[in-house]
Amino acid sequence: MRFRLPYALDNVYGYVMANRRCEDLTHWQNLMETAHGAPTIDHVQTAELDFGISNRVIITKDPENIRALLTGQFADYGKGETFHHDWKEFLGDSIFVTDGELWSRSRQLIRPMFTRGRIVDTELFEHHVQHLIPLLAGTKSNKVVDLTPLFLRYTLDAATAYLFGEGTNSLQNPATSFADAFSYVQHRQGEIFRYGPFNPILSRTRFRQKLKIMNDFMAPFIQRALSLSPEELDKSLLKQETFIHALARFTRDPQVIRDQLTAILLAGRDTTATTLAFCFFELSRNPSVVNALRSEIASRLGLGPSGRKPTYTDLKEMKYLTAVLNETMRVYPVVPFNVRYALKNTTLPSGGGPDGTGPVGVRANTRVMYSTMMMQRDPAHYPPPDSNKNYFDPGKWIPERWMGDWVPKPWYFVPFNGGPRICLGQQFAMIEMGYTVVRILQVYESLRAVPPAGKDKVEDPMLRFEITLNPGCELNCVFE
Repeated sequence: MRFRLPYALDNVYGYVMANRRCEDLTHWQNLMETAHGAPTIDHVQTAELDFGISNRVIITKDPENIRALLTGQFADYGKGETFHHDWKEFLGDSIFVTDGELWSRSRQLIRPMFTRGRIVDTELFEHHVQHLIPLLAGTKSNKVVDLTPLFLRYTLDAATAYLFGEGTNSLQNPATSFADAFSYVQHRQGEIFRYGPFNPILSRTRFRQKLKIMNDFMAPFIQRALSLSPEELDKSLLKQETFIHALARFTRDPQVIRDQLTAILLAGRDTTATTLAFCFFELSRNPSVVNALRSEIASRLGLGPSGRKPTYTDLKEMKYLTAVLNETMRVYPVVPFNVRYALKNTTLPSGGGPDGTGPVGVRANTRVMYSTMMMQRDPAHYPPPDSNKNYFDPGKWIPERWMGDWVPKPWYFVPFNGGPRICLGQQFAMIEMGYTVVRILQVYESLRAVPPAGKDKVEDPMLRFEITLNPGCELNCVFE
């Protein structure tokens, strides 16, 4: 794909403007579809952005290439120095921005907090979901609620309680400076990433002010944990105390603790919140799915005040609930685009040659962008409409596709990434989301979608690509 201006400035401008219009997916799909390749290639899955005299960029939605990036050629690809530099103020030397020994140490530090023994206790979520449920009813004068802000407050409270031992209580007090600062920093960091080599033109003044608010919020918790002796920390861990105590047991460096806390908070708040928001939005316009899901809940747990709280085992064994969550993550993957840098001269297994099935040479420091969203929505990876199997449109949210004999091929569905960098908190996230869905639907019998402001009908949600996938409009709903 060639661009008219040096450094592909026209593409950078087009991408930034597409993001502001919430048309990121359309922008990248159009680039892929209009890529110039051999005439024998009628379904382009890997393309090169010709940035003139600047660095080469490859974009792919090919499952084979994604597998190679994440596991098959893991040692050849990483976050790279450019990525680390651009994200360092926000995430420091944490697990999400480092490679090699730094990354390995981070993973070893964090892994013990996501063992099965620590995630089976669903009481962690009960306190917060009970604050959330009445807010879903809206107010006496307005029953309509926008799902996203509520779920962001809910997951922030749950995440901070798990990490620090004390939640932000943003469900009860929405105007929290930490929540505001965290949201702004994420938004600005997303812009820094999108501007690529041109990001130095962006002001960091407010970004750094908000970072200071975040750091000032975390500092007392860090100092309190570091003031405990190793023996006191061991006792707290035996009582399954908070994430920060586990970090303090293995490192006495406050900066290391701060970096890892920030990374886990980033992973634990927005990803879960937006998945829940998209899930309930789709439920609100699919009443048959709500009925089927409530039927499963009723048969296993009961409904209303007499319904019992789900256990870890309940949530793992509820097949339709899992189908609803999987379908939400298939259509709305939390990280729709991700990036790796070639750490040395290497290859990708697919996308080259006259028919697009040969390997592609990749020079060191090449940026490779991969899109799980484009891959997971690609009709080529699903049974065609004229097949003998039940046909479910891959562009639509249909949980029933998971209830038959269809299963995605390996690496065609990667909601939590894969390979050595697979998300450590995936089971924690699934339990939190499942628990939340169940407890809400034990109380509310039905949901109704309401158009966003300025619209007269409910449509597919606009999507905004920040660090994670976000709704680009209100996801309005009435719970009854």
